[in-house]
Amino acid sequence: MIKHIMDYLRLVLFVCGVLIGIQVPGFVDQYGQRLEAHQLEAKQSLAEFQHDADRFFAGDISKLIQHYRKNNDPVFSAGGESIESIYQRYVALTDALTRFRQHSYSPYQQVILAPQTDIQAEVWKNYSHVILLKPEAIAIGMLLGLLISILCESVLSILYVGCRKVLAPK
Repeated sequence: MIKHIMDYLRLVLFVCGVLIGIQVPGFVDQYGQRLEAHQLEAKQSLAEFQHDADRFFAGDISKLIQHYRKNNDPVFSAGGESIESIYQRYVALTDALTRFRQHSYSPYQQVILAPQTDIQAEVWKNYSHVILLKPEAIAIGMLLGLLISILCESVLSILYVGCRKVLAPK
């Protein structure tokens, strides 16, 4: 009886691992979509300032920012800081998007090792569970299911052996 329960527990753990694992590509996909959306939004916010930089500073937005900052009017000076903030955000998001698209494993690497933390938090907050039936989703799901099963089986075996030693008649 206990052996059957353990077999079912093993199966449930494997299935849970698979279901968790197949969510990973969906999360990474949603992260990439939000990263691209934020990058486009930053680009759009910067567009008028870039147009001014093109007209007056041969396209060099840093010269436009310096021009705003050098102005004695505090409103213009603060405007330079705002433009620079938008520009820095655009550069950071463009760099992240470029790294995200480098290789087939780059999206996973970025989400795990070097995510844009605000975007990652936004995805976690608004994540909608999906099942992408892509080869990598199936592979990650199977691998995670196997790892969770092995890990839990190992822990349960260690506990079982420990309990037998403690409860064994002397």
